[in-house]
Parts: sequence; C-alpha cells; structure tokens
Amino acid sequence: MSKQNGGDGIRVVVAAASAVRRAGLEAIVRSESDLHLAGSTGALSRLDLLSRNANADVLLVDSDSLPEALPAIAARIVFLTETSGARDISRFLKSGVRAILARESDADDIVAAIYAAYRGQVLLSAEAAQNLAAVFGDQQEDSSMLEEITAREAEVLRMLAEGLANKDIARRLSISEHTVKFHISSILEKLGAATRTEAVMLGIRRGLIPI
Repeated sequence: MSKQNGGDGIRVVVAAASAVRRAGLEAIVRSESDLHLAGSTGALSRLDLLSRNANADVLLVDSDSLPEALPAIAARIVFLTETSGARDISRFLKSGVRAILARESDADDIVAAIYAAYRGQVLLSAEAAQNLAAVFGDQQEDSSMLEEITAREAEVLRMLAEGLANKDIARRLSISEHTVKFHISSILEKLGAATRTEAVMLGIRRGLIPI
C-alpha cells in the first residue's frame, strides 16, 4: 500500500501493559512499510500526552479495560481486548474506538485494522459483531418510534462508515453537499443518534452496514 500521509507514513503509537505484548505489536508495526512506530508505552494513563506529542494517526491499544484517557484522544483507536460483551463494545465505540479485535488476532488482521481505522472505518471482530447483533439486532423496534431508512440514506450511512467527508459523499453520489447534510440529519433522527459515529454503530447493530 502506498504512503497515505507522506513522510513516515501512518504514525502509530503502541500501548500495552505487557512488555511481551508491546514488543510483539511494535514488531508488527515495524514490519509494514507504510506504518511508522511513533511511540510506545506500557502506561495507559500516558496515552493522551504520548499520542499528542507523537502526532499519532492511529493508537494501537492492548488492554482488558477502556483507559479513561481514550475519549480525549484525537487519533483513531484500534483496541485489542479479550472483552467482547455487547455493552462493553458499544461503550468502546461511543468513546472513539474505531476497530475492535480479539487479542489473538494475527498480524495481517491487526495491520488491516490499522488501515481501516486510519481511513475512519469501523471494524469489529466476528465475535464482537455477533455479540452486538445478538443483543441489539433481534430487539423489536416500535415502528411508530423508528422510521424506515431509505435506500439512499443507507448508501450515505455506509459511506459514513467508510469515514468519507460530506463533500466526498456528494461527489460519489453526484448530489450537493446540502443534500448530503439533509440525508445525514434524517439518518441521525431516524436512528436516534447524536453523532455520525453513533449512527454508524447503530447501523452496524441493525444490519444496515455489512461487517
């Protein structure tokens, strides 16, 4: 894959309490020519400061719990964890995590998650996605409370999951940015979402966005 932000490529900061896990993740980042290891730490409490100092594009975090600093971090976050419960996964996504993988994921999956997070896409492990679907996907919605998403709105929602900006969505669909904003506003209202990220999360839960 070609360099996506020039210079050193995608700047990745690795965070893992285990020195062994941290060394393994560092090796994975170093093995990919388009990735640059911008920093590494075992102290999860330092993630906010480290990510800002390193001007990180993606934060690769190995942890069983969600560090309190994550919501304040601007970098895209790839989270490796043993936790895959639907409620926890939902909380992770709301806190800005873009990709959630099992700890035992292989190097190829981790690298793919880094690229996906960098592009603004949401990526879940099969287990995490299945758990979300099991809890949320089968719930019956009150049809009077949830309007049906139109085909065009579903297209826009999938593009939001790709991390596309309004102007890019407008260009791809050959419509105006004003129309894109209208569709997004309608999507948020119909899904009961406050943000684009929450709309994507709800879209995944309801099967509107393929995983």
